[in-house]
Amino acid sequence: MSPVLTSILLLACSNVFMTFAWYAHLKELHSRPWIVAALLSWGIALFEYLLQVPANRIGHTVLSVGQLKIIQEVVTLTVFLPFSVFYLKESLKLDYLWAGLCLVGAVYFMFRAKLQQ
Repeated sequence: MSPVLTSILLLACSNVFMTFAWYAHLKELHSRPWIVAALLSWGIALFEYLLQVPANRIGHTVLSVGQLKIIQEVVTLTVFLPFSVFYLKESLKLDYLWAGLCLVGAVYFMFRAKLQQ
């Protein structure tokens, strides 16, 4: 598998853990003290780092740090949208589309040199 695809898959998996670490406590632990949520979130985040660090190391063999960051942001929105709608029961908003289109522009600018080769 190519380093870019490996990196994207690892980033997607890591982002699932991070999204749960950052936001699941809003639904599941809202009646608990914040310190309980923070400690549990740190535990979940450990798994995120075990995937994210190798993803960035593998990706950096063929991508710049800026390109990796833009990929991470696209992955973040891709994971967050269904999490927000299906898990947290937030309403789907047109703003997600606009944010996604802005990220498409960011992807273009970060990768245009490679696209023009």
